[in-house]
Amino acid sequence: MRRVLVTGGGSGIGRAVARAFSDAGDAVTITGRRMAPLQETDGGRGMDCRVADVTDEGQVDALFERPFDIVIANAGGGSAGRLRDITLSAWNDTLAVNLTGTFLTFRAALDGMEAGGRLIAMASTASLKGGPAIAAYAAAKHGVLGLVRSVALEVAKRGITCNAICPGFVDTPLADKAVTGLMARLEISEEDARERIASGNPAGRFIRPEEVAAAALFLASPEASMVNGHALSVAGGEI
Repeated sequence: MRRVLVTGGGSGIGRAVARAFSDAGDAVTITGRRMAPLQETDGGRGMDCRVADVTDEGQVDALFERPFDIVIANAGGGSAGRLRDITLSAWNDTLAVNLTGTFLTFRAALDGMEAGGRLIAMASTASLKGGPAIAAYAAAKHGVLGLVRSVALEVAKRGITCNAICPGFVDTPLADKAVTGLMARLEISEEDARERIASGNPAGRFIRPEEVAAAALFLASPEASMVNGHALSVAGGEI
């Protein structure tokens, strides 16, 4: 039975990924800042729920008293805002949870990971392109992709892979924040805001979390052993 760690497992993509691996028979540990959402993700599946902040070095290191076979650095977030309006505090917070959190998670994971291990970062289409009002988030996610590509070269000869999944807008609470922000900036209805965001995807809809989870299952499979340093876009043709 594979041991799997999913950070940010209390909602959204992390929840879907954790449930997918658990339903596949893996022993899953999920982390987040609050216990209640983690327990909701578990839903009686028997996952190990651990409260941890991925920006805290000590808390991250404490998760790895035993090595994991698959580590999915999913925790992330950020708020929209044009560059001139971003405070230094907001900038630092965005980089900390998205980029530094991934760095701390991967560094700790590699200490005991054996051949066949998988490192997967939940990045974004914002890792592959910029966009208005997402300067801090895009900068952090571009950094995640650079980290993934560099780590992939370091671990290839150990039989470990390191990849990124780059979703577009996924139907999650994080997308709901984007909708709310757009409503406020443009003074439009929720329906209009959702339609405007969905129109950025060639398929004309939000991505389902389960579609992202399926990509994670593939990257963690033995058949993906030669997929390394890759940015797998799950975005309906947006990229």
